[in-house]
Amino acid sequence: MADGSDMLSARTVSSIREIGRTAWDECAAACENARNPFISFDFLSSLEDSGSVGPGTGWAPIHLVIEQTGRALGAAPLYVKGHSQGEYVFDHHWADAFERAGGRYYPKLLCAAPFTPVPGPRLLAGDRTGKRALGAGLIEACKQLELSSAHVNFATEDDDSLLQDLGFLPRRGVQYHWFNRGYETFEGFLAALSSRKRKAIRRERQAVADSGLLIRRVAGTEITETHWDAFWAFYQDTGSRKWGRPYLTRTFFSLIGERMADRILLVLAYNGGRAVAGALNLIGGDALYGRYWGCTEDHPFLHFELCYYQAIDYAIEYGLARVEAGAQGEHKIARGYEPVETRSAHWIADPGLRSAVARYLAAERANNAEEIRLLSDYKPFRKG
Repeated sequence: MADGSDMLSARTVSSIREIGRTAWDECAAACENARNPFISFDFLSSLEDSGSVGPGTGWAPIHLVIEQTGRALGAAPLYVKGHSQGEYVFDHHWADAFERAGGRYYPKLLCAAPFTPVPGPRLLAGDRTGKRALGAGLIEACKQLELSSAHVNFATEDDDSLLQDLGFLPRRGVQYHWFNRGYETFEGFLAALSSRKRKAIRRERQAVADSGLLIRRVAGTEITETHWDAFWAFYQDTGSRKWGRPYLTRTFFSLIGERMADRILLVLAYNGGRAVAGALNLIGGDALYGRYWGCTEDHPFLHFELCYYQAIDYAIEYGLARVEAGAQGEHKIARGYEPVETRSAHWIADPGLRSAVARYLAAERANNAEEIRLLSDYKPFRKG
């Protein structure tokens, strides 16, 4: 598959290992926000090696690589999807409408970090020429495989702009991120809040402290298989309630523990020496990314303590610029997290479906902008 240039060629591979760690991570390192852990070879290969993606999952790897004289100049994490699960950018209603009209929406093409609603680079190349070749390669792959559509979820602003130039339809969403404005301590952060919000957070943290639970942070080589066994129980409980079945396998957690120990932070709650709740975070170059949480015992405000307040504490202590706490959750605003816009881009092959989706997205973008404007009025910070 060629992108129209005599100098650059594009091909797809069924495993990230066909590209290799060095070549993949060199492509990722050339991007903005290059230290986003979810685009790393170690994270994506752990998904494949653990069976979290691949045969039987509805996620078939078909990664795109752009080469020049045999050297990889760009890459994109790419999957043929047999469903829309685990994406956090919802297009089920597009699929339903198209199939009721006689079309075939699945399989489709998805460029994303699987199961990960974290904004970051998707077109992994160091310049606009390489990125454009990757974007064109997505369209060409979609055509050659006769798929309904190509989607790029949680893209950066730069990638989104380039994809729009290529004919992708822009979509917007909302997440809630905490921003470090030079706070030296958690109390310094609280001092920036209104009195009512400051007191509410103190009450919530005190309730956890009074519960008798021991809160521990475990990172790097301190993380053992015993910790992963405990967290797996938490993850299964949350997954069974939210998704019906967990997306990730138990082996996945062991693999990232081996390959990414220096980029992992577990926050665990112990009751009498037994772990009863936990939150998994990945550490990026300038951000802490909250990913999964679960518990086997319910305690008031424990979710907020492990997922939000401990993350803020850690970001302040280690000088990280922000905490990204995952998808959804307007309740995060009262706890110092702010609404931010997320981006995705969508190329639709069928002209009728494309026209309908374009109209829908135009209205959705306007509603999303208004939602962010209104939510911003509820930020908990002191006026002035």
